[in-house]
Amino acid sequence: MNGVPEIVTSPLDQRYRLLQPGDPAPWFTAQATGNPRYVFDTTAGRYIVLCFFATAGDAAGRSALSLIDEHRQLFDDERFSFFGVSLDPHDRDRLTDSLPGVRYFWDLDAKVSRLYGAAPEAGDESSVRARRLWIVLDPALRVLKVAPFADDGADRAELSAFLEALPPVARYAGPEIQAPVLYLPGVFEAEFCRQLTDAYAAHGGETSGFMRDVGGKTVVVHDPRHKRRADHTLTDESLIREAQQRVLRRLVPEIRRAYQFEVTRMERYLVACYSAEDSGHFRPHRDNTTKGTAHRRFAVSINLNADFDGGEIGFPEYGPRTFKPPVGGAVVFSCSLLHTVTPVTRGRRYAFLPFLYDEAAAQLREANRAFLGELPGGG
Repeated sequence: MNGVPEIVTSPLDQRYRLLQPGDPAPWFTAQATGNPRYVFDTTAGRYIVLCFFATAGDAAGRSALSLIDEHRQLFDDERFSFFGVSLDPHDRDRLTDSLPGVRYFWDLDAKVSRLYGAAPEAGDESSVRARRLWIVLDPALRVLKVAPFADDGADRAELSAFLEALPPVARYAGPEIQAPVLYLPGVFEAEFCRQLTDAYAAHGGETSGFMRDVGGKTVVVHDPRHKRRADHTLTDESLIREAQQRVLRRLVPEIRRAYQFEVTRMERYLVACYSAEDSGHFRPHRDNTTKGTAHRRFAVSINLNADFDGGEIGFPEYGPRTFKPPVGGAVVFSCSLLHTVTPVTRGRRYAFLPFLYDEAAAQLREANRAFLGELPGGG
């Protein structure tokens, strides 16, 4: 799309997707300032204000964006984040991010706009009949409000009042809610935890990456802004067997009871270290978003020590609460859940981090082998 989009205030004879409160927001990856592949679903954990303003080259677009300037203090990436969605390539010269809290997507092919009903579901990409609207999402990325632009500007007053009335993020659903995870003490004995940390100490750890699909292959990439961790993959067969037996005896029955899922496979025998020396952390991510990791069903995080601060596991879609299991305790969760590890601020956190899956997922893993690059244990 080379020119300024045509702006309409009604759908005319074209079909637009109509999102409603309670609907899950569509996920997408789009070009943003400074990030050509911004993964939108990782923004969960705060209120999101999306503005489909089409272009900042006319009075209506500029007036909408001025509302954000008026309420700039709201947008801190803790409680609120704002994303403006532009269809106009000239806006690159007019608009810039203001961090924290204010960012822009360059939706020049209108793919994001089509998902959210700001452009027709189908049509010629060279010319888009754009609808202008605001969409507010809750911290779980569900639609709270859809407000089309009004000719008299009433949408801006309506939106301001709506945002100011929203509850704190921790109580966006009313009461504080629990992420759908298992929290299980006593999976590993303290002595076995010591054996695993001794194995790490004897061999040391290697810088841990994370998975991305690049050029049709799942490969490991490194970005210390996203993840800082060092890993040792166990080679001692006796330790591997001991870990397998404990997972089989103490985790598999709990997963069966809670999720009606029969675990038959285990991936990775990995001892990880998050260190305060380099502010070890892992920013929000999911564990099954590539061809090479799509088979993963449950992630397990078993703490092997307790003498550290930070390094807690959080699930932003369900609120700001974080988890720090005791020595030998586990958090078990679906690989589809957005999760994060907070920076370690004192000491070192050691953890055993396998993935679990079943026979159907094993078939998927085998089918996807053609898409694998080189995959060290950094998922």
